[in-house]
Amino acid sequence: MVIKMNNKSEKFYEYMGKIFGSRLIQNQTNDRIYDDDNKIWYIYLEEEKVVAFVSISNNIIKNIYTTKSKYLKEVLEEIKKENKITFSTVTNIYEKLYTEVGFKVNKTENLKNFVILSA
Repeated sequence: MVIKMNNKSEKFYEYMGKIFGSRLIQNQTNDRIYDDDNKIWYIYLEEEKVVAFVSISNNIIKNIYTTKSKYLKEVLEEIKKENKITFSTVTNIYEKLYTEVGFKVNKTENLKNFVILSA
């Protein structure tokens, strides 16, 4: 189930609290996850546990994480329907999934662990 929240939403920190500062997630994604006020979070819950999430701000994807590709695919498809995503610098570990969902992926030598997505 995909839910949409921000850091003022009820249960936001109940769901996402353990994510912020997680070394495991940081090491997997090569990205730090912050609960900035301007982010909208698309969270996939399975049995009340976060198994995937994407945060966006001003039509730019900021953070991405999943435990299984199928969860993230559903979240990204939802975001693609609701938003006109502009150039977003995101972790490259889900690159194949980005293209499956229909995003354009641009690689650059300057970004070792990241790619740039566009609609």
